[in-house]
Amino acid sequence: MTQFLPVLPPVDERHVDRRRYPQGTAFMDGQYLPMSEAKISVLDWGFLHSDATYDTVHVWNGKFFRLDLHLDRFFGGIERLRMKLPFDREKVTSILNNCVALSGHRSAYVEMICTRGSSPTFSRDPREAENRFIAFAVPFGSVANKEQLERGLHVAISETVRIPPNSVDPAIKNYHWLDLVKGLLDAYDMGAETALILDTNGHIAEGPGFNVFIVKDGSLRTPAFGVLPGVTRRTVFDLCAQIGLSATASDITRAEIKGADEVFITSTAGGIMPVTRIDDTAISDGRVGSVTRRLMHLYWQKHDDLAWSAAVSYE
Repeated sequence: MTQFLPVLPPVDERHVDRRRYPQGTAFMDGQYLPMSEAKISVLDWGFLHSDATYDTVHVWNGKFFRLDLHLDRFFGGIERLRMKLPFDREKVTSILNNCVALSGHRSAYVEMICTRGSSPTFSRDPREAENRFIAFAVPFGSVANKEQLERGLHVAISETVRIPPNSVDPAIKNYHWLDLVKGLLDAYDMGAETALILDTNGHIAEGPGFNVFIVKDGSLRTPAFGVLPGVTRRTVFDLCAQIGLSATASDITRAEIKGADEVFITSTAGGIMPVTRIDDTAISDGRVGSVTRRLMHLYWQKHDDLAWSAAVSYE
């Protein structure tokens, strides 16, 4: 089977100047704004304490992919953090659509955020804070670029340990990324392109913004403990069920991931992305494997399935 690779949008020349914001549209305080004008108060607990939850959905060829699952997780996180939104699910969907439509992007990275907000009296009581909703749409971005998708990523395993799930529930998507950032810097020091970090038991956990899968003897496994149950991770389970592949969640050791037949990572920012080297070890023959290729093809094919996608209204 010929490997299917999505055609990633070209780099916008306006992004070359790193001091500028990407072209896009944000929604804040009841109005739509250019990204460069979207700002929060330095007193917002989302900024001061990472007291926020968010979710990210992508738009591909003018269609949201699995938006319902992202909304489920977003509203679930809000409820578990005891926050409140002034908008219901239907209104949030409309705001996300409008951000994409106003930006004009056919392929976009779309984020919805709820921060704790701030207290009018600068109280330390989170119950007195006025929660805040923010949304934005910017050009689609991928964890792996075109060349990395073709040859596979080089990933390093950092000794950094993921925040324990009994401290911060990983099922609530959050901005507690210092462990992930440390892992990423470790990976760069080791000459790799991205990182995996460990759970509190020393097993493989996840990476900065992605889950990981291994393929061994035709069966798939992904870490079960202390990781975000990603929507793309869920999509892999759904695809495997449709084509008759076994996929389970369980502990994965370093030896198991390095001895796998295939490895790939999953994220809304890029979909299913192959890994062909971990630390100094090539995975199998160092090439993208057939199971990964098949799942990549099916994943992007599903973007045209109306059961999985919802068209953006650009009017």
